[in-house]
Amino acid sequence: MDQPAGSPQDAQSLPVCYRHPDRETGIRCTRCERPICPECMVNASVGFQCPDCVRNGSGTGHAPDAARPRTIAGGTITADPRLLTKILIGINLAVFIAVQTSTSLLNDLVLIGAWPPAPFNPTEGVAEGQWYRLVTSMFTHEAIWHIAFNMLSLWWLGGPLEAALGRARYLALYFCSGLAGSALTYLLADSTTASLGASGAIFGLFGATAILMRRLQYDMRPIIALLVINLIFTFGWSNIAWQAHIGGLVAGVVIGYAMVHAPRQRRVLVQYGTCALVLAAVVLMTLLRTAQLT
Repeated sequence: MDQPAGSPQDAQSLPVCYRHPDRETGIRCTRCERPICPECMVNASVGFQCPDCVRNGSGTGHAPDAARPRTIAGGTITADPRLLTKILIGINLAVFIAVQTSTSLLNDLVLIGAWPPAPFNPTEGVAEGQWYRLVTSMFTHEAIWHIAFNMLSLWWLGGPLEAALGRARYLALYFCSGLAGSALTYLLADSTTASLGASGAIFGLFGATAILMRRLQYDMRPIIALLVINLIFTFGWSNIAWQAHIGGLVAGVVIGYAMVHAPRQRRVLVQYGTCALVLAAVVLMTLLRTAQLT
């Protein structure tokens, strides 16, 4: 039997507002499809949305992340733009304190191709399968002046770069530059000479900073002057692994250019694809040198 309009059976079939259970409604949010009453409805480009979807999203039907502000490289803007820089400095300081108390630990962390030298059979070094030295040497310092200079440079350069690139891209730049410096040192330096320090990564930050400043049309004379001074020290001071500086600088320029000039439509592919190519070059240099030493 047909029921007349407005009967109790018809009323019981209507949903109730998810925020006001005592109010019946026939309208749903166009994003989450929850029932909403006239008081909760928010006009959208198409239909109505509930207050939760408007508060957590852009109000346009896009995902919430789509409305978040981005850096020039596409990274997410964070409350503490120097967090990773502080963590990297903390790791370097912790390793520095540790190696001051243990010479054996220092010997296990530095970058060395093969040790002991001929005519003895090598038992240690990257050529003997200790590839981890390419990474650990990036965080190892022995002299106080060395770590002080590198950490000051990391603070001055790293903070602005982390803010401009975003955390993930900044971390990729730092590690790829440091590894490129380690790999070039392993390839070109004497296999029995130990090297250590964050200089490869720091010079990568120098290169990326120059690219970023050029992209933003800032006055580049200060960064160029600072870079020239550092290169003079690199080639004019003995006992400095110039290979790490040059390897890190080249990697920083290449990755930095990809970070700030990548087209928006293929930004992630270009940025991380460039990092992958730099890592591939690191692996290639390591394999070539290992083949020479074994």
